[in-house]
Amino acid sequence: MKLVSVSQMIALEKQADASGLSYAEMMQNAGIGLAKIVHEIGKQNNWNKVVGLIGSGNNGGDTLVALTWLQQNGWETSAYLIKTNNNELIKKYLDIGGKIIEQDESFFHLSSFIAQADVTLDGVLGTGIKLPLKKEASEVLGKIKNLKPKFVIAVDCPSGVDCDSGECSDETIPANLTVTMAAVKRGLLKLPAFEKVGELLLVEIGLSDEMLNEIKIDVADDEMVSALLPKRTLASHKGTFGTAFVIAGSTSYTGAALLAGSAAYRIGTGLVTMAVPENLHSALAGHLPEATWVLLPHENGFISESASDVVLNNLNRATSILIGPGLGNKETTKKFIEKLLHSIKIPMLIDADGLRHAKDSLSLLHNAVLTPHVGEMSALTGLSKEEIQNNREEVAKKYAKQWNCIVVLKGAFTLIASPDERMTIIPVATPALAKAGTGDVLAGLITGLLAQGLNPYNAAVAGAYIHGKAGLRSAEKLGTTASVLASDVVDSVPEIISKIEFKS
Repeated sequence: MKLVSVSQMIALEKQADASGLSYAEMMQNAGIGLAKIVHEIGKQNNWNKVVGLIGSGNNGGDTLVALTWLQQNGWETSAYLIKTNNNELIKKYLDIGGKIIEQDESFFHLSSFIAQADVTLDGVLGTGIKLPLKKEASEVLGKIKNLKPKFVIAVDCPSGVDCDSGECSDETIPANLTVTMAAVKRGLLKLPAFEKVGELLLVEIGLSDEMLNEIKIDVADDEMVSALLPKRTLASHKGTFGTAFVIAGSTSYTGAALLAGSAAYRIGTGLVTMAVPENLHSALAGHLPEATWVLLPHENGFISESASDVVLNNLNRATSILIGPGLGNKETTKKFIEKLLHSIKIPMLIDADGLRHAKDSLSLLHNAVLTPHVGEMSALTGLSKEEIQNNREEVAKKYAKQWNCIVVLKGAFTLIASPDERMTIIPVATPALAKAGTGDVLAGLITGLLAQGLNPYNAAVAGAYIHGKAGLRSAEKLGTTASVLASDVVDSVPEIISKIEFKS
C-alpha cells in the first residue's frame, strides 16, 4: 500500500484519466471492490442487509456502485441520499430493485433502516473536506452518529476526517473498517483520525504500478511482509537461518538481553549467541537454554573496554550483530563500542544505550539499522522532541541519508527510512507497546531477520510490522493494553508470523 496526500491522489487520478482509465471506470472499480469486501464480511457473519449513506462526492458514487452490485448478489440494500449529483448511478441502482430511504427531519425512516441493517456504508463526505464542517453536514453526521449503526464501513475515509492533517470533527462516525481507494490517505495514519478508522483495507481502482511507484512512502501490510519473510524448506538446518550475535545487558538491565535474544529466536533465527557481562550468565542461562554464550569482561556488571577483543574473536559464525539493549551508560562500555565499530563488517543493528555510545562514531557505519525512539533521536541529532514529532518523515529521511543507515524512528506509526529515500510506515499506534523492554524485543526481531539474510531495509520493515501486530495481539489476548509486558509481545510473535505466512 502507498501513502498519499489528497493532492497526490487527485494528481494520480488525473494522470490515469489522461492515460485512458476514465473517472467512471475508476469509480466502478472502487465500488465493486468495496462491494466484494462487504460481501465477504457478510458471508463470515451471516449478514445480508446494508444501508448506504450517499453524499455528493466520489465516495457517494463508490457507495452507489457497491449497493448496486450487492443488490444483484442477494443483499437487501437501501440508500439514503444526503446530497448527490450521481443521477445515472441512482437510476441504475433503482432499476435493479434498490430502495431509496425517504428523508424526514426527525430521521425516523433512516433510524429504522439503520437499526435493521447489518452494515452501514459511510459515503457522506470525501477525502477533500476541510474543517470545520459546514452546519448542514455537521448536523447530519451528528444525527447519524447518534443512531449508533451496528457495523460501519467508511468508504475511502470516515466522513469528517481531514485526510491530510488527521484532524476530525466531533461528529465523525467511527468506522469498524475503512476501505480506502488505491492508496492510504496521509491523515488516516495520524491521530486523532486513526482512532476513527478501525481496520484498514485497500481496494485497487486500476492505477498502474508505474504510477504508484512514483509514491515514495509505503504502508506495511500482511502481503508486503509475507513476501519479505525467509522461505523455510524441508531441507533447512540451523545454519540455513543464520546466527544472531547479541551484545546486551548489564547489572542494571539484565532482562534487556533476555528479551532481545528471545525475540531473535522467535523470528526464526537458527542460532543466537548471547554476549553478556560474565556476572549475568548464571541469572540468564536457564531462561534461554537454546542460546550459546560468550562471557565478557566487565566492571561492576557493565561491559569493559577490553571486551572488544573477546567479541571479535567470536564473530566467525555470526551473520548479524545487535549492539545496545541494556548496556548502561558507563564510559568503559562506550569505549568498547567505539573499538568494535571500527572492525565489524557483518549486518548490524544498534539500539538503546548503544545509540548514545555510538553518537560520535556514526561516520563509521554503513547500512546499519538504527532504532531510536524520539528521546534517543533527539540526543543523536540535537533536535527537540517536538521538532522530531512534528516532522517525523522529514527527520527520518534526512538522517537516514546523512548517516547512510536505515533509521527506524519508533513510536506511534513507526517509520523506516532508507538512505535512498524509500520509506515505510507501520500502521500501528497502541499503548500496549508503551512499556519497558518492547524496544529490546523489536531490536531482537530485526536482528534475527538480518541473520537470516534479509537486507537491512526489509528486515527493519518486517520486524517493525510483526512487532506492532504482536503488541496489538497481546492486548487482545489480555483484554487490556495496560497489562501487556514485553515478554507477552515475544510470545505473540508466532501467531503473527503464522497469520502473515498464510497470506503468501
